[in-house]
Amino acid sequence: MSTHLVRTAAVIFAFLASSFFTGASAQSLRCKGDLAQIGNSKGTILQKCGEPVMKDTFCKPVQNTSSTTTPIVTPAAPVTTTGNSASTTTNVTVNTCQQVEEWTYNPGYGQFMTMLLFEGGSLASIRYGDRVTR
Repeated sequence: MSTHLVRTAAVIFAFLASSFFTGASAQSLRCKGDLAQIGNSKGTILQKCGEPVMKDTFCKPVQNTSSTTTPIVTPAAPVTTTGNSASTTTNVTVNTCQQVEEWTYNPGYGQFMTMLLFEGGSLASIRYGDRVTR
């Protein structure tokens, strides 16, 4: 194999490997020598990590679907007990909103911006963003 081909392959491999790390998620975050973990409350995260540089609250759309089965009763038909009665099913979909909070931490130069997503008052996910350059 030529030297040029080996270099090209190494550059392509490095690019592909680095692309896997953008927007990565984690199960825990090290804060001041302690671990913030999925399921921790906002109060626990504040104690472990301190105040974030930014807090954002938004509505996460949630779809709730319920079904109701109603027997069809024909007034002229006799009542039977065979279990083969006719019925109609109604599906109702309701779009609701779940309040979600996202806290952003800046761990310092050379580290990755860290976003903590809270649902229902507890930590639901941890994502890493771009590397801090200033």
